[in-house]
Amino acid sequence: MSPCFLTILVSSAILCGPDTVGEAPDGLMVEFLQGPAVIGVADREPEFGWITHSPRPNDVQTAYRILVSTSLASLEKKQGDMWDSGKVDSASSINVSYGGKSLAPRQTCYWTVKTWRSLGGESPWAAPQKFTMDGFLDGYCTSRYPLCQTEISPRKILKKNPGRYLIDFGKVAFGYLKLNLPQPTAQLEVHFGERGDDCGINRKPGGSVRYYRVVLDANAQPEEDGCFYVHPPRDRRNTGADAVLLPAEIGTVAPFRFVEIVNGPANLTASMIRQVAVHYPFDEEASSFQSSSRVLDNVWALCKYSMKATSFAGVYSAGDRERIPYEADSYINQLSHYATDREYTLARYSHEYSLRHPTWPTEWKHHSVFMAWADYMYTGDKESLIQNYRILKSKKTLEQYARSDGLLNTDGLKDIVDWPAVERDNFDFRAVNTVVNAFYYRTLVEMVDLANAIGQKRDAAEYRKKAAQVKLAFNEVFFDPQRGVYVDGEGSKHASLHANMMPLAFDLVPEKRMDRVADYVVSRGMACSVYGAQYLLEALYHAGRDEVALERMTSKGLRSWYNMLRVGSTITLEAWDDRFKPNQDWNHGWGAAPANIISRYVLGVRPLEPGFRKVLIRPQPGTLRSASGTIPTIRGPIKVSLKNERGKTFILNVDIPVNVTAKVGLPYRGNPSPTITLDGKDLKVTSHEGSYFVDGIGSGSHVLICH
Repeated sequence: MSPCFLTILVSSAILCGPDTVGEAPDGLMVEFLQGPAVIGVADREPEFGWITHSPRPNDVQTAYRILVSTSLASLEKKQGDMWDSGKVDSASSINVSYGGKSLAPRQTCYWTVKTWRSLGGESPWAAPQKFTMDGFLDGYCTSRYPLCQTEISPRKILKKNPGRYLIDFGKVAFGYLKLNLPQPTAQLEVHFGERGDDCGINRKPGGSVRYYRVVLDANAQPEEDGCFYVHPPRDRRNTGADAVLLPAEIGTVAPFRFVEIVNGPANLTASMIRQVAVHYPFDEEASSFQSSSRVLDNVWALCKYSMKATSFAGVYSAGDRERIPYEADSYINQLSHYATDREYTLARYSHEYSLRHPTWPTEWKHHSVFMAWADYMYTGDKESLIQNYRILKSKKTLEQYARSDGLLNTDGLKDIVDWPAVERDNFDFRAVNTVVNAFYYRTLVEMVDLANAIGQKRDAAEYRKKAAQVKLAFNEVFFDPQRGVYVDGEGSKHASLHANMMPLAFDLVPEKRMDRVADYVVSRGMACSVYGAQYLLEALYHAGRDEVALERMTSKGLRSWYNMLRVGSTITLEAWDDRFKPNQDWNHGWGAAPANIISRYVLGVRPLEPGFRKVLIRPQPGTLRSASGTIPTIRGPIKVSLKNERGKTFILNVDIPVNVTAKVGLPYRGNPSPTITLDGKDLKVTSHEGSYFVDGIGSGSHVLICH
C-alpha cells in the first residue's frame, strides 16, 4: 500500500481458527477507503468491501460474516460490539451496508470479515481495518483521504562551483523543498524548475512551464525540526476564486523537478535536501504493464505517473495554470486512474465537484453523464447516482435543446469540439453539428442504463426512444453517402476527423458504413489534440483497427506521447507540443489517455456488469508480439498475459478474481474454423466483430489458445 497510509500491526493469525481453509480476504474498504487505517468516513451507514480469495479455480463466495468493534481486543475474541452480521448467505463482497449500532462523529472502530466459498470452504478472518468517522455526519458526502506529503530523495546532485549545486529529483512533482542545512551565513538562493538538464534549470521555459526563484535570508530561522521549508511563491491565477485550493497546512506548491542552490554549504549531500511531493494516496503496486514495445511501455509509465502527480489538489484539476476541474479532463483522468489504481473516491469527488461547479463547453456537460456511468460501472455502487440523478437529468443531457427530429441545436452555446482551436481539423461549426450530437447520443444511451439502475423505468424508456430517434436523424442529416463520410454539421461540406471519429467511437455508424468511415479516420492521422486522442483511439479499436491505434500510441512524430518524453516531461502535457499551444503547461492529466486505452483495449479489460461482476477480456494487441499487465478492479486484480504469433498461434493467460465471471475474446486469425482450447479442452466458440468469444469463464488462472 501507499506509504502514507497509517499502519496498525495486527497479525491476521490471531483471528484464524483451525477450521479455516485458504487465504483470508484482503483489500478491505470502508466507503471505498482502503489501507490498514483510514480517517474521515463521512457516511453514518458506511458500505464495506473486500477481495475474496480461493485456492481453487471457478470458486465463488457463498456467505460472509462481518464484525465491527470499538477495540481490537474484541475482534481478537471474535466479538463485534458494534455489529456482528452473523453468517449471511450472499455472494456480495462490495457495497455491503453497515447494519449495527449508530456510529458517532469521530468514533474509531475496527472491522474484519471472513467468507465461505462453494469450493474453498471457510476462510480465515481478514486482517482488521481501522476506521475513524468524520467530525460531521450530516447527509450525503463522499469520503476522501487527506493528501499525502512524500519526501523524495535526489536522483542526482551536481556541484557546479563552490556553493552552487544543481539537484535533479528525476520526476516533476507538485510540492515544495525541505532543506536540512546549517544556518545560512549569506543570502541563499533557491531556484525551482520543471524544465532543465545537467547544464541547469531553464529559467525561461515558456508558456506555463514553471520556474521560480526564492531567496532565503541569512537570518532565516529553521522550523522546530531544524529544517528549512522552502515553498514557491503564490501564483494569483491558480489560487484565485475559481481554482481548487490546497489545505492551509500544506502551503503553496508548484510542479518542479530541478533545483539550483546558490550560496549553499561547502558540501551538499543527498541527506540535506528533499522534494516534498503532495499527492493523493496512490498504490504503485496496484497495476503494471509491459510489452514487446519499449515505446509503449514508456508511454504507459508516463501516463501512470501522471495520475499520481496530478492528484495534488485532492480533485482532478486541469493543470497548474488554472487548477480548475473541467469535466472532460476529469473523465479521462477518471478512466486512467481506474486503470492504474484501485481507487474510486477521487473520481467520485471530482465528478460531484463538477456538478456543483460546471464549466463552459457544451460537450463538457455530457461528460458529467459519462463520469456518473463510469463511477457506477467500476464501483457497482448507486449512492452517488441516486443523489445526483436529478441534476444529470435536468442540466447535463441538454435535451431541452433538441428539435423535432431529436438532434440538438446548440446555437448560442459554446461548442468546443476540441482544444486548442488549432487541433479541430478545420471543423466547420454549425448550429446543428455532428460532434455535439454524437456526444448527445452517447449521453442518452448511458442515461437509459443509469435510469434503470435506480428504478426510473419511465425515464429509461423515454431515453431509449430519444436515442433511437437521434441515431436515425444523425445518419440522415450528417452522412454524405457519395463520399462515405460524416460532414461537420447540417449544411456543411467539410468532413473533419472529429465528425467521423466521434460517431465511430460512440456506435453511431451502421455496420455497412463502418469500413469507409474507419478508412477516413485513419487517413486523417492524429489531427486532434491530446483530449481528442481519447476518442480517436476508442474509434479505431471499435472499428477493429488495433494496428493503427498501436501505431498512434507508439508514434515518434510531433503529435505523440513519445514527443512528451522527448522534450523532457515526466507528466503528460496539455498539448502535443508548445507550437500547438504556446501557453500550455506540462502537467495535464487529460493527456494520459493511453493509461486507460492500454488496459481497456490492448489488454481488453472492461466491466460488462456494474462493479465488475462480469468482465470483458478482449485483447486487441495489433502487432505486439507480447503484452502483460495487472488491471485493478474493486473485486481484485485481473491479470492478463498474451503471446501473439500472428498467423499462427495466440496464447492468452488470464487470472480472474473470485466473484467475477469473464467473457473472453480472442483476436480473429483469418481461420474460419480455428482450434480454440480453454485449459487444454477444445471449445465451440462464437465469432463477432473480429474476435472469437468464450463466455462464462470463472475465477482463477486460465489458459486460452487459438490456432
